[in-house]
Amino acid sequence: MVNSNLQAFNLTVSTLLKTPSHLLPNLTIPTFLELPEQVGAHLVRQSPSPSSSASSSLSSTGKKEKPTPSIRALVLDKDNTLCPPNSIDFPTRYLQKLESLRTSPTSPFNQTRNPFGVLIVSNTAGSRPAYEPEARALEARLQHLDIPVFRVHNNKRKPFCGADVLAWFREKGVVSSADEIAVVGDRLGTDVLMAAQMGAWSVWCKNGVTHGVGKQADRVDMDYRGFLAKVEVAMERYLRETRGLSPRVPPGWE
Repeated sequence: MVNSNLQAFNLTVSTLLKTPSHLLPNLTIPTFLELPEQVGAHLVRQSPSPSSSASSSLSSTGKKEKPTPSIRALVLDKDNTLCPPNSIDFPTRYLQKLESLRTSPTSPFNQTRNPFGVLIVSNTAGSRPAYEPEARALEARLQHLDIPVFRVHNNKRKPFCGADVLAWFREKGVVSSADEIAVVGDRLGTDVLMAAQMGAWSVWCKNGVTHGVGKQADRVDMDYRGFLAKVEVAMERYLRETRGLSPRVPPGWE
């Protein structure tokens, strides 16, 4: 079996050399706690102006206003986005945030109006048979919110499972195209790159999970990021500030 982690690393290096804008997020937030409920309104602020193929309107000054992406689906990473790595323990505020997204009457991801609008896609839970117990435990933990865990096919873990994730949402009738999906995660080389590969929008949780769990539940200064995640922070700053690059956008929003 091919090591998909090695494949992901090779793809990241290739992308950095050929299309580095695919490693830049459309929206950067410190943590999942800062994810806007109406996330679509925030995605184009860090992106180039959309082309004429995306509908737009004229402002009072006569300038074209950027249209707002209609986000109907959220793809959520687990490790260091919702929970500390290798854990299904949610810091209290992170679980409350998730509950708000699923129960708020104004949320596009309200579980009554949009029951299949949130999907957890992880490179641990659901990614292979060894992690199936974790996936089931996670689904049981989130049963009251009706949030499923995606099961990876043919060892195609992030960033390679984007087409399968898109197919899942289409089959459920949630979206008709990838630009109605926002991928939220802490890694550029998996979450942000998968969004680029599938034609969706990306939201980067730059600091990962910063709240503790268990005996460290009172701490709000945790840093679970590994070496590669910290390298990505420097890489993103280099691409954006030194190279002057902008994030790529879904087709039709160039």
